[in-house]
Amino acid sequence: MQKNIDSEDNPPWKQRYRAASIGSVQIASLCPSRAILNDTRSGSLQWYAWELSTNQRIQISNIPGGISTDMFISPDGQWVYYLEDKQCNEIGHYVRMPFLGGDTQDLTPDLPVYSSCGFSISRSGNRIGLMAVHENCFHIYCIDVEQEGKLGDPREIYACPQYMEGLLLSHDGDVLFARSTTPSDKLQFSLLAFNTSTCEKISELHEAEEGSLDIMVASPVPGETRLLATTTLTGIETLLIWDPHTGKRTDFTFENVTGAVRAFDWSVDGRLILFRTFDAAIQQLYIHNLFTDETVPLRYPPGTNMSPCFTPDGMEILSRWQNSVQPSCLISISTRTGEMVRTVISAGEVPPGHELRSVTFPSSDGQVVQGWLGLPDGEAPFRTVIDIHGGPETVLGNTFSPDAQAWLDHGFAYFAVNYRGSTTFGREFEHKIWNQPGYWEIEDLAAARSWLVGQNIAKANAVLLTGWSYGGYLTLLGLGKKPELWAGGMAGIAATDWAMSYEDAAETVRGYLVSLFGGTPGEKSEQYRLSSPITYIENVKAPMLIVQGRNDTIAPPRPVEVYERKMKALGKDIEVIWYDTGHAGSFTSVDEAIRHQELMLRFAFRVLG
Repeated sequence: MQKNIDSEDNPPWKQRYRAASIGSVQIASLCPSRAILNDTRSGSLQWYAWELSTNQRIQISNIPGGISTDMFISPDGQWVYYLEDKQCNEIGHYVRMPFLGGDTQDLTPDLPVYSSCGFSISRSGNRIGLMAVHENCFHIYCIDVEQEGKLGDPREIYACPQYMEGLLLSHDGDVLFARSTTPSDKLQFSLLAFNTSTCEKISELHEAEEGSLDIMVASPVPGETRLLATTTLTGIETLLIWDPHTGKRTDFTFENVTGAVRAFDWSVDGRLILFRTFDAAIQQLYIHNLFTDETVPLRYPPGTNMSPCFTPDGMEILSRWQNSVQPSCLISISTRTGEMVRTVISAGEVPPGHELRSVTFPSSDGQVVQGWLGLPDGEAPFRTVIDIHGGPETVLGNTFSPDAQAWLDHGFAYFAVNYRGSTTFGREFEHKIWNQPGYWEIEDLAAARSWLVGQNIAKANAVLLTGWSYGGYLTLLGLGKKPELWAGGMAGIAATDWAMSYEDAAETVRGYLVSLFGGTPGEKSEQYRLSSPITYIENVKAPMLIVQGRNDTIAPPRPVEVYERKMKALGKDIEVIWYDTGHAGSFTSVDEAIRHQELMLRFAFRVLG
């Protein structure tokens, strides 16, 4: 097996990392011949200006190692906006540059540097909204876009110390929507609507009990201020339309549609809503006609669509589609027939891989948990890797993972688990981890191992944990809380001590942690201690590898340095590999991703013999 890593200069597993996977696409709504997209064709994630009429793409970002922040194209196609940070640390100022690249202009030159979790441009292009988190407060600003693109001065619309995320402007820019944890102080969100001229709050929408709301799409019709949103009031995500001026709310129930519902887009004539369901981590896209009340499923190859949107003429849907063996590519789906029309931009050919299939297993309390299982060639039982996604508020669907295929190529079984805290499995499933992060997630991972061994898939003495971000945290926590179960662990950009992370992290992260834990480290010191891997460091038996970013403000480096020193002082087997950029560093650079995966493969072979 060790020979497989070194036997080829460009083996199939490395070729899959080098596929030009499409990351994001945005079309200028008032100038549909212009769009921006990002992909990894250059060897790192970079943004490109895309002239649709000629299919010409011009690189407009040139960040060494790749760019970690989103870009936004103005509706007139003249400008591109993004958060300009340093070495992917996700702290800086929003700037703009011309569509084809060039000098940048600071939108908020008089503000201190800030982190952010919200940016929006009105569909008419007359106003910008942004969230800037600084001085222990979440600030919302609006900026007028005047004639010939001249920018007005930022004016503060709202500020509060509680965690907020997500901004959206109405079509004409006269209403700004935001998502806030006030008054719950948990990760239970209400919706706020503000008048952007007077800075006054228009209305607020919040749910009873444990229901939570999320912002989806503003009405595309000029003069309208309705908002398409989701609610978990019924126990699972459903759609609603809210008018903040009248308070009118319309909740949707779609006949013969099951699973968690989330909207992607609203056609420019206000007639069609594009939404998806996730049912047991399987995605399905639908179009709902608001005029006829008809709901039609779309037909495309099995897989997962990311951020699909209507083309400005409404005739097609552009979507980033992928599955477990096909990297993300841009496809077109007909809004009339619901059929896939063509591949607009291909990711290129990749070596054949092993398909992943959806399976379920019971956790320690009887809760059914879902995961994606891949089996290598050969006879079971296998050495096995349990992969833990980040978030935790996300869901792993039928998507392409070069990491998964690398493990499968080298003879490992691969199992990615949608543990408690993951979205789309219902409100109770997602909220189970609130106020006690780490407990139920580890129960689910232990149950996954038990199921794999019981099914004769995994060798009992050869099961490894791995994950990035929150998945890296759970890897370290699992090695400490249930040390007898694991042969080793490989953690990327992990948290080791939540109280210390709170001290060093970006202000957006601190706000999130307060909502997740139900308070600050000073207020909930015992829970921060119980949820931290460093608390269980003396229990660790298995070797571990940690890959960490020096410039990470989400999972700061200092707690890992302290953890490493304590592990070594206890004589335990730990190796820490550092890279120079931030939280997204291994995901924006192809070479870095390959290097990190190779380190993990070599670690696994060393540990398992």
